[in-house]
Amino acid sequence: MLTKINTTYLLITTAVISWALLLANLLLTAESLQQQELSEPMLPYIHNILLVIFIVSVFLAQRNSVLNLRKTDFLGYLWHFFLKAAIGAYIALAIYIAYVLSTDFIQITSPVLLHLVYHTFFGLLVVFLGKGFYIWRQLLLYHKNKFLQIAWDWFELLLFGTLLLTLLNFDYTSYIFLPLLALLAFYILFLCTNLKWVAYLNFNKKSRALVLLGAILLSCYIFLWFFYEFKSNTQLATDYTHVGFLLLAMLFVGLYGLAAFLVSLFSLPTSSVFEQKSEDLLNFQRLSQSIQQGQSEQQVYDTVFDSTVKASAASAGWLELDKGTEKQISHMLNITKEQIERIRHLLLAFKYDTDHINNNLDRNPGFKELELPWQSLVILPIKSLKHQFGVLYLLKDIENGFDRETVNVLQTFTNQTTLTIENLRLVAESLQNERYKEELKIASTVQENLIPKTFPSDSWFEISTHAIAAKEVGGDFYDFLQLSESRIAIIIGDVSGKGITAAFHMAQMKGIFHGLMQQDMAPSEFMRQANSALSRCLERTSFITSSLYIIDYRMKGFVFARAGHCHTLYYNAMMQDTFYFQTDGLGLGIIRDQSYKNHIREMFYDYNPSDVMVIYTDGIVEARAENSNEEYGEERLRYMLEQCYHLEAEDIKFAIINDLQTFTGPNTIYDDQTLLVIKFKADQQTV
Repeated sequence: MLTKINTTYLLITTAVISWALLLANLLLTAESLQQQELSEPMLPYIHNILLVIFIVSVFLAQRNSVLNLRKTDFLGYLWHFFLKAAIGAYIALAIYIAYVLSTDFIQITSPVLLHLVYHTFFGLLVVFLGKGFYIWRQLLLYHKNKFLQIAWDWFELLLFGTLLLTLLNFDYTSYIFLPLLALLAFYILFLCTNLKWVAYLNFNKKSRALVLLGAILLSCYIFLWFFYEFKSNTQLATDYTHVGFLLLAMLFVGLYGLAAFLVSLFSLPTSSVFEQKSEDLLNFQRLSQSIQQGQSEQQVYDTVFDSTVKASAASAGWLELDKGTEKQISHMLNITKEQIERIRHLLLAFKYDTDHINNNLDRNPGFKELELPWQSLVILPIKSLKHQFGVLYLLKDIENGFDRETVNVLQTFTNQTTLTIENLRLVAESLQNERYKEELKIASTVQENLIPKTFPSDSWFEISTHAIAAKEVGGDFYDFLQLSESRIAIIIGDVSGKGITAAFHMAQMKGIFHGLMQQDMAPSEFMRQANSALSRCLERTSFITSSLYIIDYRMKGFVFARAGHCHTLYYNAMMQDTFYFQTDGLGLGIIRDQSYKNHIREMFYDYNPSDVMVIYTDGIVEARAENSNEEYGEERLRYMLEQCYHLEAEDIKFAIINDLQTFTGPNTIYDDQTLLVIKFKADQQTV
């Protein structure tokens, strides 16, 4: 069997050979035309066969190359289109200028040169259309449904069917075929309305997309201008504007590019995307509030099943709960128990007992034999380190139904469910006084598992952390989210109060952080939306202080916003100065209306190699001496950094913590303590 790479090489070879044979036939026809022997291409049917072979081989080769691209890298698609195909229009423009100069000034009127230039333009045009056709296909089918998939398949079939007109030498402009082509043009207009991918571009990406789309649209215009400019030339032996397939393909590529350009320019991201994000966030809150509202485990499972089905647009699924040694199916959607047993039997044979995604069930021999209507499957265990609560199975009737972003949202739901179920059981057990301490240890373990133990290791910064609760569970938290290859979001916060209530609110904040930051929003916007979300679930007497940092090592800087949290301590290696960032900010949940945004300020700062940033909660600076009421304070913390900034991040942390423990005395902790030390390094280039 041919591999995809070998198939692509074969198609490219076929395209080159057919293009060369077409050129040879045109040159022979042009020679005969000069001698008044022919008025049309020699061997017209052979010419048409070569023409169709060339178009089909180019399009199929482009299809193979496009399928290898990342499905969510929308700018990457546009760059690939421009660099691999659209730039051909500008190459053609340079060739045309050289041709005009040679004919006007040097008086070269060779028919061979004319046909070589014209045929080169034709080859570049077909490559452009093939690349654009399948690039737009990938973008058009982003977050597809079954109807859209079927609509595209029919469009592709009908479009390639128009090549029969060329193969049989029919005139597509005749009254027989023209209405059918007009209907196909309306079909193209319908397809061009599917632009969901634009909603996932932020401002910077959308700006770059507009430039690329503008360059692509200009390429369309250049190609059209060339061919209609040459159309009136009586020396040409053929006219490729008579190929209906090319005109329809150009119509689709141009209209879809224009639609994407206009949507990117004049509209905000589509409301459906934000509605889905808002719904996901509300569902996170419902899961977090299940404990405070006195809900049962069954109600939590109802919420998570309904939420994940809506978030993924699953067409079928079921939730299987662990009841000791038995498996109990608690929820089902559009599937029978007999179908579930057949799928489970096959999964047991393959030993799929952990997270698993299969977006091409038809290619799995076992699933194909089951003859079931679904083509995509995701398996999401609901479990903690010690307990397996159940497994969620979701199915879709299309291929590639579960993209990475959707799976991340689903995993956040199941993780939040795990935490909620653990806490529900903890609350129920804590009612028994004789088991109170043991139950708090369980809660502490669950909370500890929510705090990241390690951060991504990289050559551009190092980080060391310290976290300890005053009681078994606490309200301090920190977390991170890798936004891209070069950007990371780090959050730290402190929930008012202590104990179980603070721990619950901490879990809510963690869910909100992961729910919102998947949109890659600015720190100030995150604080505004987090305040809005928390305002609906925090008690009036509770609030959360927090700071959010987004570090970008390619930009060599970070941007942050502070919501009433402790000021950030910083050492600037270039200036050899230690200082606190004095930025405005108000705790989350204190003001519960739209005016909160006026109390948040955002700050950007360029860092240098060897700079040190110390992030902490008030349990550090407000720690008191063992035999007095004196606080550790910001000045002592600053002094310690001045003494040890030259050390590694881990050593700086230990120096501060050792000094703190010396000041307070051993085992004297009145408030939760959290400390993060970040030291920036010069980028280490690998050789």
